[in-house]
Order: sequence, then structure tokens, then C-alpha cells
Amino acid sequence: MSISEIQETIIEEFAMFDDWMQRYEYMIELGKSLPIIAIEYKNDDYIIKGCQSKVWLHAELKNNILNFTADSDAIITKGIIAILIRVFSNQPPKAIIDSSTQFIDDIGLKEHLSPTRANGLTSMIKQIKMYAIAYQTQLK
Repeated sequence: MSISEIQETIIEEFAMFDDWMQRYEYMIELGKSLPIIAIEYKNDDYIIKGCQSKVWLHAELKNNILNFTADSDAIITKGIIAILIRVFSNQPPKAIIDSSTQFIDDIGLKEHLSPTRANGLTSMIKQIKMYAIAYQTQLK
């Protein structure tokens, strides 16, 4: 599935819920299905700067496909990173670099987060894109 197809699916999933309490519950459930980060990556080298909560993110390139694992010490934040990993994992670095994050506005996520969580979301996206850029330069 392409990044835009996954984003469309997420937009449709969020549209099924009547209110933001249900959407938060859904995000918490998504967080529980997050690919587990290996313990050796759960240290300060992999922490995302700019997040209120602790968020660890690791990327690995295999066969020109980037895979992410992550964890967080906060349940909502874990749900947010789970959504981002669902969108950007198992994709080529160039597709990640070129992709839009408009779906976040389309589901209304940023406007329903506290300012510090919204900043954290931006930091998560930046870190994912930085990994993609770093790996893309290795492919050239």
C-alpha cells in the first residue's frame, strides 16, 4: 500500500467515530499494536527531542524499504507514533521524503492536541523524515 492509500484509510477510520473521546480510545488501541522497539534502542540516542513525553524511534533499511519501531511512556503519544509508523513504515525513503502529512489536519489531530503534544507530533514527523533523508543519501 502506498503512503497516500494508508493515509486515506486512516482518514476513513477516524471519520467512523462520533467524537474525540472515541478517537483517543482508538489511538490508545493503536498504540498497543505498535511494533516493539528493541531494548538497545530505548536510550537517549533514539529519543525524539521536542516531545513532552519520552518517545524512542528506531529506523532500519532493508531492501530499500525503511521500517520503524518505537515506544513512548505516554499512552496518547504512543498512539500518535503508532499512526505515523503505520503510514511511513515499510516504505522507500524517497516516498517518505516526498509524502505529505496533510492527513493529520484532515483527521483534526493537531487541533485536538495540547500545544506541547502538537509540538511533539511535529518533532516525530521531522525525525521520521530525517531518517528517510539519511537512508536515501546512502542509496545514491
